[in-house]
Amino acid sequence: MWYHGTVEFIADLHIHSHLSRACSRDLRPESLYHWCQKKGITVLGTGDFTHPAWLAELKEKLVPAEEGLFQLTGELARSADGGIPDLCRAQVRFLLEGEVSCIYKKNGRVRKVHHLVFAPSFKSAERIGHRLSEIGNVKSDGRPILGLDSKDLLSIVLESADGAALVPAHAWTPHFSVFGSESGFDSIEECFEDLSPHIFALETGLSSDPPMNWRISGLDRVTLISNSDAHSPEKLGREANLFDCALSYPAILSALRRGKRAVEAGGPGRLLKTLEFFPEEGKYHADGHRKCGVCWSPKETLRHQGLCPKCGSAVTVGVLHRVEKLSDRPEGFRPKVAAGFENLVPLKEILGQVLRVGPASVKVGRLYDRLLATFGNELFILRQAEPRSLDAAGHPVLARAIRRMREGRTEVQPGYDGVYGVITLVAPKDFVADGQLSLF
Repeated sequence: MWYHGTVEFIADLHIHSHLSRACSRDLRPESLYHWCQKKGITVLGTGDFTHPAWLAELKEKLVPAEEGLFQLTGELARSADGGIPDLCRAQVRFLLEGEVSCIYKKNGRVRKVHHLVFAPSFKSAERIGHRLSEIGNVKSDGRPILGLDSKDLLSIVLESADGAALVPAHAWTPHFSVFGSESGFDSIEECFEDLSPHIFALETGLSSDPPMNWRISGLDRVTLISNSDAHSPEKLGREANLFDCALSYPAILSALRRGKRAVEAGGPGRLLKTLEFFPEEGKYHADGHRKCGVCWSPKETLRHQGLCPKCGSAVTVGVLHRVEKLSDRPEGFRPKVAAGFENLVPLKEILGQVLRVGPASVKVGRLYDRLLATFGNELFILRQAEPRSLDAAGHPVLARAIRRMREGRTEVQPGYDGVYGVITLVAPKDFVADGQLSLF
């Protein structure tokens, strides 16, 4: 069995459950299993394990697989396999994960920081959840909001189980992150103090990518990871991680802990690359004020002293600006040793441009299903399918769009203040071939 050796696989280690606010009711193990196959995800974080009801549901529907990983029960898996194209059929594993929101005062400022917590077993997850329940309400939301210092949360995680770990979530988001412009810190050390050495990875978030983080020398020692933070099953894998290691919890955590040493050594047991949004598509990339439709570069924000010219309110300082402020390296700097990355656009967004309709339309859904049945899972189509094969199968505009995406040839309208950006891959001329409209 390939599980006992090393293998390349994609992992999305940050999602939510149906018990989190503003999240889909379809975020249940069966649906997650189903969509992981369509997306091409092998290992998925469970989300929300600190919520007692969600943990109980996970214990009911999952059974142990490889060390520290779980799989859907046989009966549920057989039922959830319905509608999965043959080319997408694959094993799916779950890793216990949850997000915790810490809101507290430190160094004279109110801090609001979100963290990912990973647990190697149900018993360790229960211990962490119990400790947190003594501090605040863990039942009101899948992502509990606690008046707890980030350092103290890390201490609880470390004390609760060998192998449990904490990773700062979407590290640059303005309002709820370790480096956020509104309530964050200027360094990992300022946040976690003497426990900082236990922070071995950092989630970059949708609005930043590795090149932006490489500009901060203080992050050289941590491994950069990317995850979807999905609030619905269809958003799974919009960011993810490509590992080359054994399929187990200890192997995944070891790859993250070894970081650059593993990359430099080569071979198995490492994070190969992250799969990223184009950071401009993230909804907090640029500065701006959503209410007034103001979207600025950092220089424009400074020129206007941070105030919206229409209403006089302070604009939300985005990730690009915050990185610029904390960076000690020039734009374009690349460390000698670093995991790779790929910028991707979700397939349904591309199909919406190809068909000139919304990505949630019925027409897009039908073509999406046909493509998966013909070529395989979504991430395979985005990353590996030959454009010539797509063209030959009657999808010339899609072939051009995917080729442009892989080459980074895009038109960009950056996101700001909670508004997603737009990455354009299709031009009007793509719909005309030899003077005739194409099939699309």
